[in-house]
Amino acid sequence: MWNHLAAHIRQVTGTAFEVSDRRSVGGGCINQGYQVSDGNTTYFVKLNQASALAMFEAELAGLQQMQSTGTIRVPTPICCGVADASAYIVLEWLQLGRGDERAWQLMGQQLAAMHQVNVANQFGWERHNTIGSTPQINTWTADWADFWIEHRLGYQFKLAQRRGGHFPQQSQLLTAVPHLLAGHTPQPSLVHGDLWSGNAAITDAGEPVIFDPATYVGDREVDLAMTELFGGFPASFYQGYRQVLAIDEGYQQRKMLYNLYHILNHFNLFGGSYEAQANRMISQLL
Repeated sequence: MWNHLAAHIRQVTGTAFEVSDRRSVGGGCINQGYQVSDGNTTYFVKLNQASALAMFEAELAGLQQMQSTGTIRVPTPICCGVADASAYIVLEWLQLGRGDERAWQLMGQQLAAMHQVNVANQFGWERHNTIGSTPQINTWTADWADFWIEHRLGYQFKLAQRRGGHFPQQSQLLTAVPHLLAGHTPQPSLVHGDLWSGNAAITDAGEPVIFDPATYVGDREVDLAMTELFGGFPASFYQGYRQVLAIDEGYQQRKMLYNLYHILNHFNLFGGSYEAQANRMISQLL
């Protein structure tokens, strides 16, 4: 497999590469991660079952689109494919360090700059992708509330029902979404889609970087909301963001509506206490 992967890297980059050193590194809870090197150039490789190729293809396309905005650093995607029984994606290796306040402020500014790039006039994306390992439906939709009802909360509720989840106020919530979003008319923005603290870092050169996206075109506030969900980002990040883009009135309420999507997804992935947390959020929203 590693010979096949090296040949694919050579084909795409046009430079010599052989895997002379390979070591296992963290790949998250879904994939296996490896650092591979020929002694001069190093790459990050993620592996999964061959059936996960579409997930890696979508990740590569999302990284390419974010990179094309010229706003915020992402690991350069090299290639993806299948070798033996494994799907793989090869990315630029980035050495991560500890960022100071200035670096996190810059990340906020750069994320806001990405959110300002006009990439579409509807909500959705060019393909479906995944949020974690859960399918994420990105059918183009003109109305943001309709998109959130149908392709975000509604889809997660359907998956949760199959898993045996009990959400007694589900119908009331979905009916209430247009009211909860009333008066809010977001411009379609390219979003990372899964921007929790584990998917953002500062390189050892002090440069902000985001990775592991679940890219789509949505309300930019979905990224801001998720930065607050699991641990939060430093205060300087939000200061930097506000220096470029104001945060609209009503965000505090919408934040919970947007983060409900991720809590429902965590229930579908992991079960446990996420059901109770989702029900508490639904009650608060209603």
